[in-house]
Amino acid sequence: MALCARSAEVVAATVGQLRDRGATAYGAAVDVTDEAALTGFVADAARELGGLDLVVANAGGAAGGTGLTDVAADDWRATFDLNVVHAAVLVRAALPHLAASDAASVVVVSSISGSRPQPKPQYAAAKAAEISLAASLARELGPQGIRVNTLSPGSILFEGGSWARRRDDDRAGFEAFAAREFPFGRLGAPDEVADVAAFLLSPRASWVSGTDVVVDGAQNAPGMAGY
Repeated sequence: MALCARSAEVVAATVGQLRDRGATAYGAAVDVTDEAALTGFVADAARELGGLDLVVANAGGAAGGTGLTDVAADDWRATFDLNVVHAAVLVRAALPHLAASDAASVVVVSSISGSRPQPKPQYAAAKAAEISLAASLARELGPQGIRVNTLSPGSILFEGGSWARRRDDDRAGFEAFAAREFPFGRLGAPDEVADVAAFLLSPRASWVSGTDVVVDGAQNAPGMAGY
């Protein structure tokens, strides 16, 4: 397994945890909006691992504020670079290795914000573009035996994450959001998304390509008021 993130410390800790569990792991600190750095990381990872079978594009976020008048042109560009452009660069860099694999699969992590109204228009538009990108790549790369899908989580709660911060900042508002927008009365958990990602990447999903798989517990609105 190969992974990258902006923090060298986080990467080193995660690689150590994987190796402690017996996995072969490689990691590097990379800004995924730097095309040369991301392309170089893919080449290094393929060399360290002896090839690549699976690719997950999981970087995301939004620059700028909430609402059209709070988002400058540079915020739109930065948001698309982080979400859509990084995914396209990643898949392009990995393409020769995926084409050589007999079990190639790509998952682009989008969001339910890509298909539902979201307070941050720049984020919603970028996530919708990821869904379209994956569907197009599935058609283009299918003849090479490469499956491409998007996985669109709803709001996922874990300690240290943005939803945990919102919960701690506004407990009453958070609880009202959970009760109002989720039939199960709670936000999702990371494992509930990871299990679906593992399925999409695996040969068990051999006839699943070009689709967007939503993992949200039947969530309604993706945004909490004020955030």
